Amino acid sequence: MNSEQSPDESAGTVAGSKKDTTSLGVLRGQAWLTVQTHQAQQMIRGRNGTPDKPAIIGLVGYADRLRVIWQAARDDDPYADWWLIKVHEALEKARKLLSRYQEELDTQLAQMSAMEVTVAESLRPYRIRLQFANPYAYQGAQLIAEYDSLVRTVLTCRHIGQLDDESAQVIIHLCARKIRGTFVVPQGYRLLGIDRKCLQRSSGKDPRASSLMGELPEDVLSGELRAPLVPRKAPFPRETHRPLELEPLSLPPDKGYSTDENRDT
Repeated sequence: MNSEQSPDESAGTVAGSKKDTTSLGVLRGQAWLTVQTHQAQQMIRGRNGTPDKPAIIGLVGYADRLRVIWQAARDDDPYADWWLIKVHEALEKARKLLSRYQEELDTQLAQMSAMEVTVAESLRPYRIRLQFANPYAYQGAQLIAEYDSLVRTVLTCRHIGQLDDESAQVIIHLCARKIRGTFVVPQGYRLLGIDRKCLQRSSGKDPRASSLMGELPEDVLSGELRAPLVPRKAPFPRETHRPLELEPLSLPPDKGYSTDENRDT
């Protein structure tokens, strides 16, 4: 086969390559959450409030409120910056609690003599596509995934007699309450349309914001203290991004939220 190429053909190929390179489209990707326990699955939806039971914020409600906070932080609302710090700290505390229990149980299983145990897995796991507008919503989904793994380990340990029923339930409920408490944090934010410059002109005081959300710390107002993940100060689409096939919870703003384990199975 003749592999030679004329100068014109070669030039055309190079030109074509350059054209393809400069016409690249936007990046698109997909993220999925897979859970294998009923306890973790409940945390995705949460529970609407009833006269007998308070609402429980799930991943959907958490991510939906975070979308508002993320956009407000992009618009330079210092209260939104403060709430991102609170969300980050709550996620870290919950993650540390789950990690401590997971490490203890993993060590316990590894130290069993002459017996090898694999953690139980679901024959039909639940998988859902995630489509969020900010990284803290994805971190909330990852927290559920870690909880799912912990629950499977706890139930395995209970099944083989390494945990009694009471101890297993304490771990499951305590960690669930911690995660639900994390998901409640964004609900305390109120969108008031204020920005950093406006507050700085008024010595950092806004009576309405202070009454609803408390006194803003000075280092947050000045911008010295920020969450590790913050939005870029640039125009951003305001469309809602939510997990497919799920609807956000419709919750009255003045009702309390429960961080207890969802028991309506």
